[in-house]
Amino acid sequence: MRAVLVDDEHLALRGLKEMLESDIGGIEIVDMCSEPRQVVELMTRHRPDVVFLDIHMPELNGLKLGEELKAAVPGIEIVFVTGYDRYAVKAFELYALDYVMKPIELERLRRTVQRLRDRLHTSQKKKMEINPPCILCFNQLRFQLPGKEPQMFKWRTSKAQELFAYLLHHRGRMIERSTLIELLWPDFEMSRAVQQLYATVYQIRQTLKNSGMDSISIQNGDLEVGYRLEIGDVQIDVEEWERQLKQLKALGPDHIDAHEHALKLFEGNYLGDYEYLWAEYERERLRQLWLQHARNLSRFYVEQGRLQAAVQVNQRIQQQLPDEEETYFTLMMLYDELGDKGGVEEQYWLLRARVEGDLESAVPRSIYAWYERWRQRNYAI
Repeated sequence: MRAVLVDDEHLALRGLKEMLESDIGGIEIVDMCSEPRQVVELMTRHRPDVVFLDIHMPELNGLKLGEELKAAVPGIEIVFVTGYDRYAVKAFELYALDYVMKPIELERLRRTVQRLRDRLHTSQKKKMEINPPCILCFNQLRFQLPGKEPQMFKWRTSKAQELFAYLLHHRGRMIERSTLIELLWPDFEMSRAVQQLYATVYQIRQTLKNSGMDSISIQNGDLEVGYRLEIGDVQIDVEEWERQLKQLKALGPDHIDAHEHALKLFEGNYLGDYEYLWAEYERERLRQLWLQHARNLSRFYVEQGRLQAAVQVNQRIQQQLPDEEETYFTLMMLYDELGDKGGVEEQYWLLRARVEGDLESAVPRSIYAWYERWRQRNYAI
């Protein structure tokens, strides 16, 4: 997140900068300004995500300056800083994201920054999803047209859905007719299977047309050869997610928001709602990419002493990948560091229920031994 700080008091500027960079982190202060009349120029030059703006300045009223900023830099978020509570209502009339009172309290500022992150995440996600048309493959197979909410395809048959998903999976490649028949109609006599294939391809083309996704085409050369799906200018959400993941800069305080954004964009397994065995390799590959990213983020937070943030990352791992035993143990150790006995107990018993019930196994010896030592330390009579 990139921020500009505006206050006519130099001491207040330095104090806010220290709190944002050191105490909270993940925010790049691209500039600070104590001359209000230079602010609009600074905004148009830096194009930050947010400006922290003092309301009460002698040369120029902060509320009026906020109006100018909204006009000059559409989409910028404004957080007003004020020592006068009576300005709060006017601040929100200006569509400010929030306001904080002087002297600034760290916990209040943390809540404001979290609101900023949530707002920016939502904005970035919308930009990715609505421009241009998109096929969504996390969990369910859906589509999204510009300016619209995600929608389900209205397939006539489950075979039409799987054939489309398979061709999409192999987009840009010619898939032999015999391969498609073996996948979908292995028990049919050949002539009947060929008829089913032709009819299903026709159904897919009609569904794409009716959905407004007819920029996706299914090409066929010699009918004896097979079919190839071309997506044109349509985006694939999992492809876009992986592209963004590869473009991330190294983990550090200035880039943490981008890493958090990539973590949240992974909304479930690739075609996770369908039992397509042919998708399992790609499903697992993407799952491991996300898991590695999440664990790196967790370790970074632990190194920075941000244990609660590390807990939140591991809770997300647990939600997405409940079979990952390491996550339960990591949460046990984090809760121990935080002095949360209930959290340690809960994670141990959740792990035990999963491995003994679902997997018909036992808690790994190393985790059981750690838990027993922990109990002796914490419940010794």
